[in-house]
Amino acid sequence: MGINFEVSRPKAGSDTNMSNTFHTIGLIGKPNHEGTNLTLKRLHHWLTMQGYSVLVEERVAADVGSHTHSVDLLEIGAKCDLAIVVGGDGNMLGAARVLARFDIAVIGVNRGNLGFLTDLPPDSFEEALSKVLDGEFDTEQRFLLEAEVHRHGELKSSNTAVNEAVLHPGKIAHMIEFEVYIDDKFMYSQRADGMIVSTPTGSTAYSLSAGGAILTPNLEAMILVPMFPHTLSCRPIVVDACSIIKLVVSPHNGDNLEVSCDGHVNLSVLPGDEIIVKRSVDTLRLIHPKGHNYFHVLRTKLGWGSKLF
Repeated sequence: MGINFEVSRPKAGSDTNMSNTFHTIGLIGKPNHEGTNLTLKRLHHWLTMQGYSVLVEERVAADVGSHTHSVDLLEIGAKCDLAIVVGGDGNMLGAARVLARFDIAVIGVNRGNLGFLTDLPPDSFEEALSKVLDGEFDTEQRFLLEAEVHRHGELKSSNTAVNEAVLHPGKIAHMIEFEVYIDDKFMYSQRADGMIVSTPTGSTAYSLSAGGAILTPNLEAMILVPMFPHTLSCRPIVVDACSIIKLVVSPHNGDNLEVSCDGHVNLSVLPGDEIIVKRSVDTLRLIHPKGHNYFHVLRTKLGWGSKLF
């Protein structure tokens, strides 16, 4: 990727409490958030006392303290063995889109609301994190999406998404018309407010609120969820993760269409454009404390019923 950073590693036999799994740890968080700042400060102090080399994302370094090693996200990806993201799922998504291109483990401390991707408690992370740093953790590989906008056969823009890529009108919601192709096979034309293409990771986010099914993280699949379709028979459909999805926007649509990646990055779309959504070559190496149970997370976050007997 053209990035060649020299990574400082502890010498063999050095007198530290570190495991052999992680040596250099990056801290990432939501800027200007009081709760996040407190947790980042505690993490920085605790990890430093344990003998780890700690790098802090430049956007929050000043809030953590004057004795921090401030770097950008690319340096964290290149230099660190582990990244700890403090915040909500949105902060995790933003970091993951950059870190997924590196071979780095990522874990989250929940300072948000739902926290599907952030496991560690903000006020008592030490016990669980100690076990993780000692090598007691479960690993998940979450695939990403690549969204591309093509105009007259030319690639105009692209970006990656951890959760979903969404074709939708600009700032004012209205019906749009487009055709949907799966692996160059015509599936249907659609009159709707938009289309959500989601990964299993994103199936508990925007896709779920639009009526999509929950896909367990181990599935190699994507789900297409029409937004307020004008045909009652139109339902979400699950396709193989290796499928290439093409959305062809009708030339009769108005201007100001967009493709949003995780609700943060917007790609401009004009009438007649083609949107290609496919599996990215990058994957996110998400780690959890040992014994992580996805269905326990769903029950807790979505308020499902507990065991009857």
